[in-house]
Amino acid sequence: MAFSATPRGEVAALAVGDGLYLYSSRSAWKNPARDRGRVIGHATVASAVSSFDRPLEIGTQRYLSGCTLRIDGLVPYPNGLEVAPLVRELEAFPKPDAWAIYLRRTLLTLPPSDVRLLDQKLRPLLRPRVQVLPTYPSRFTR
Repeated sequence: MAFSATPRGEVAALAVGDGLYLYSSRSAWKNPARDRGRVIGHATVASAVSSFDRPLEIGTQRYLSGCTLRIDGLVPYPNGLEVAPLVRELEAFPKPDAWAIYLRRTLLTLPPSDVRLLDQKLRPLLRPRVQVLPTYPSRFTR
C-alpha cells in the first residue's frame, strides 16, 4: 500500500494488525455510468508505514511512503459489496447525499458499528486471494 505526500493523520495512525477494506471506485471498472463503487476485499496491515528510499511513481502520482498488506480475501471479479445501498446505515457518512466525497481520501476510519455491518455483508463473499486473482482482468493484477 502506498501513500502520497499529502500528510494525513489516518496514515500516521495505521498500525500493524489494523484491518482495511479494499474499495474500488466505479471508475475502476471502466464504465462509471453503469458500474458501482464496491468493497472488493479485506486486508490487514502487516508492516509499519515507512518512507520509501525513492518516490514510487505510478502514472502521474507520486507516493512517498507505504506499508505491506496481507490480503485476507477478495471478491471474485466483477462482483463486490456495493456501498451506495448501505450509505444510510453507515455512520461514516454523516451526509448520505454526499457520501462519495468521504471516499476520496486514501483511508476512511470506520466506527465499530460500520465494521460489524460491513463484515456481516462482506465475509460471505470473500475468497482466498490466489483463487480469485485469475478472475480479474490483467490490467488490475499487473
